[in-house]
Amino acid sequence: MRIDINCDVGEGLGNEHLLMPYISSCNIACGAHAGSVEIIDKVIALAVEHNVKIGAHPSFPDRENFGRVVMEMSDNELQQSLKEQLLLFKERAALQDAIIHHVKPHGALYNLIAVNEEKAAIVVKAIQDVFDEVKLYVPYNSKIERVAQEHGIEIVYEAFADRNYNDNLTLVSRSLPYAVITEKEKVLAHVRKMTEDSMVRTVQCNEQPIKAQTFCVHGDNKYVIDILEKLHQEFVSD
Repeated sequence: MRIDINCDVGEGLGNEHLLMPYISSCNIACGAHAGSVEIIDKVIALAVEHNVKIGAHPSFPDRENFGRVVMEMSDNELQQSLKEQLLLFKERAALQDAIIHHVKPHGALYNLIAVNEEKAAIVVKAIQDVFDEVKLYVPYNSKIERVAQEHGIEIVYEAFADRNYNDNLTLVSRSLPYAVITEKEKVLAHVRKMTEDSMVRTVQCNEQPIKAQTFCVHGDNKYVIDILEKLHQEFVSD
């Protein structure tokens, strides 16, 4: 079974040239939690070179916490911030005649809109204010999934290759030591379970149904290259 593998990139690590050969789509930081115009331009160029689908990766405007903490913002402030991030990204992509394939919110925002319908609607509104047609990466059985579908945005179900899940399909908090999976064989078994059985084994030792069309490996995972090489060998290489 072939799968789509995506990575969050443009976050200042400078390892994109190592990641691109092993992935098929990428989510590029829009300068709010990380990155810059120069980094956006460089990573878009790399994605085009490697024929990797390009996605915008907007977030809470919180560089101090890398976008991994929910910010106290009014709905209008959040919508305006997201719109500005997406407009910037659209502008930079246009300069290289690059096609924007999708949007994937980052970190705390991604987790929040999975369970909060009001915030999910704000994200959808910001996307539709900027793009006529773009896909949205969403977690299965989430609030954002339903809101996006109601507003005519095509969704792509995403699961996390290197993150552990709770019974309610939320991701285990990064404050816990077992949130991130770093061993490539464990990542492979995790993905196999989701692709072959459409089930995920949770940290509560239960199995829950899940759908996934793309699998994320975090670019800042300490062992990201080993993991990507393993997944590429198993699911992508002929």
